[in-house]
Amino acid sequence: MTTIIKSTIAAPLDPGFVPAVLFNRNYVAAAKKSGHAAPLVIGLERECGLMSRYETVVRPSADAETLRYVDRIVKFLLWARGGWKLHFGGPKAIGQRITKIYSARGERKFDCEMMEKSYGKKFQVVLTTVAKVPKNKERQVAVVGHLKGYRLGFDLGASDYKVSAVINGEAVFTEETSWIPTKAANPEYHYHHISAALHRAATHLPRVDAIGGSSAGIIVDNEIRVASLLRSIPKKDFAKAAGVFKRIQREWNVPVVVINDGDVTALAGALSLRQKGMLGIAMGSSEAGGFMDRQGRILGWLNELAFAPVDYNPQAVADEWSGDRGVGAMYFSQQAVNKLLSAAKIKLPEKLVLPERLKEVQALMAKGDERAAKIYETIGVYLGYTIPHYADFYDFNHLLILGRVTTGKGGDIVIAKAREVLKSEFPEVARKVAIHVPDEKSRRVGQAVAAASLPELKK
Repeated sequence: MTTIIKSTIAAPLDPGFVPAVLFNRNYVAAAKKSGHAAPLVIGLERECGLMSRYETVVRPSADAETLRYVDRIVKFLLWARGGWKLHFGGPKAIGQRITKIYSARGERKFDCEMMEKSYGKKFQVVLTTVAKVPKNKERQVAVVGHLKGYRLGFDLGASDYKVSAVINGEAVFTEETSWIPTKAANPEYHYHHISAALHRAATHLPRVDAIGGSSAGIIVDNEIRVASLLRSIPKKDFAKAAGVFKRIQREWNVPVVVINDGDVTALAGALSLRQKGMLGIAMGSSEAGGFMDRQGRILGWLNELAFAPVDYNPQAVADEWSGDRGVGAMYFSQQAVNKLLSAAKIKLPEKLVLPERLKEVQALMAKGDERAAKIYETIGVYLGYTIPHYADFYDFNHLLILGRVTTGKGGDIVIAKAREVLKSEFPEVARKVAIHVPDEKSRRVGQAVAAASLPELKK
């Protein structure tokens, strides 16, 4: 058994934080040192036979620590890359346990159900050998920002939505509006908010050539497959709510393209920095992730990092939706700020919703309140230890950080602390990865502007 290593640079308000990167690397090193390491290859099959492989080593016995390691790796891969079929090429005893864990009655029932909704097929685990795990087959779609013309762009979050009017790549109007889509049971609520915002923005353009959108959730062919934004929609009305973007396309009669907000984060970074090899993280009502590889391609991965494990502390706060502990949403979002209020000894009225709670903390931060500063320092430590964890699964040179949590003085503390951790604990990652933070305005509306560049105009 290896020893669980806690962070050398402590998270001020979360002393139990166990960085995933330290656990994983320590486990693998110990397995190799034992002389009994067995290869493990995990293949995740997605739509159209797309396949993503991940290779590691494990101890061949299904001991508690090995199962912890493999379960967390599988969980991370599911939400980072996606898939409806898991090809498990490794020790049979471990594979049999994973099969039970990732089943309709297992601990990861939520994850299995979400993969089924995302891909339209029953989730399954196939036990096989290392040699028989299928080869990589990734979708390779080059991302190009289409800047010409008069465009509208929107970005939908769980606490607010943003809309921009853009002329030849330059925003001439931006607006941010609060809403509570997760509580709305009528799909017309979502449609009317989006439609009204687009019409307000359109008054600043002589005409509208195209509309691009960014939305939290899993978006396939301009349809919402899975999204917390629609969590209150009855099953009988879900199809209507999920088709809101196609409805808008019919009404405006212009090209409309809507993709996951995380991928738009990566696109925004690529456009602004003129760089590739980009991982984007948006810290808003939840955590969104997006990835562009070094060739400037989007690989078709889920990048739903809100559900990807970053903390292996078994006592970590559970995510209210998935029920799992230590996942990204509780570390890089408004939920993270709310989670740390008690430890910071900050009391706020129970009636305040998450965005209002964040505003209160930001107001305290603006006044130099040390309690608020500790919240941001803690999130900064989380980030510093999670960047190298992400780097073990994603090949990137540039990390773009944005979202409401990163605004103001608190955001500066988050980035500074993360850089401190990297420089001290992971100098090789610090040399490889450049952290980019947009200016204050583009932190809040940059995704809407980038989304406007998604549709290609008809010739």
